[in-house]
Amino acid sequence: MRGETWSLKLWLLATALLLLSAHPLQARSRDDVLTGMFHCAAIGDTRMWLDCFYGSAQPLRAELGLPPAPPGQVRLSQVPPVGAPPAGDLSSRYQVTTSALRCNSLTDDRQWLNCYYGAAQPVRAELGLSPAPQAHVALSASAGGPLNSAGASQPVNQTPNPLSRSVSAAAGQNAGWLSMASYSFDRYGIFTVALANGQQWRQLSGDTSFAHWKKPATHYWVRITRGALRSLNLKDKGESASYKVEQFN
Repeated sequence: MRGETWSLKLWLLATALLLLSAHPLQARSRDDVLTGMFHCAAIGDTRMWLDCFYGSAQPLRAELGLPPAPPGQVRLSQVPPVGAPPAGDLSSRYQVTTSALRCNSLTDDRQWLNCYYGAAQPVRAELGLSPAPQAHVALSASAGGPLNSAGASQPVNQTPNPLSRSVSAAAGQNAGWLSMASYSFDRYGIFTVALANGQQWRQLSGDTSFAHWKKPATHYWVRITRGALRSLNLKDKGESASYKVEQFN
């Protein structure tokens, strides 16, 4: 139960990282980095999780003209293995995601990347690895302002994220329900849903709830709502459960 609690906290913080950005021109590459980081959350092995964390930085490294991250790390971030879920004390991962969240207050992308790397120090220490560069760790420790009641750092000069507009379109409409047009499952039971309004939503790989739809898609009515720390929930009208999703079209 303790491991599940930490996994939930880790997942929520990773989702907040994905959705919070300080400036629209910086958001795309940073969001790509954080999307990769989120997908790392399903990895059980901590050393592999750290490699995935570093590999997730490749989109911003490429934009900044830096040498690429090691190919193995990049592959992990793009297609993380799904096996035994994280278990035990995940407090170090929790610290990493908390510190990375605070990096959002930095406007310079190179500083943001250094802060992101510095945030990994708790996991490096747990694994007995050499410390992250002190300048990176110090930047991570000093970045950001106070945490709000939801545990998320308030971004500076926050502007609307494109995803927010998508959510408004899907979750608005008088909070009504939308009919499914189609759905499919991958080999791990993660679904992809197309709605009648043309939007497509994919369940996040770190979600621990699984749908068991068997009827034709048009039998199901769903809506998208905000969850904790700006996460996104897809709920089927006939079920009590909700599923964590992201839009991909």
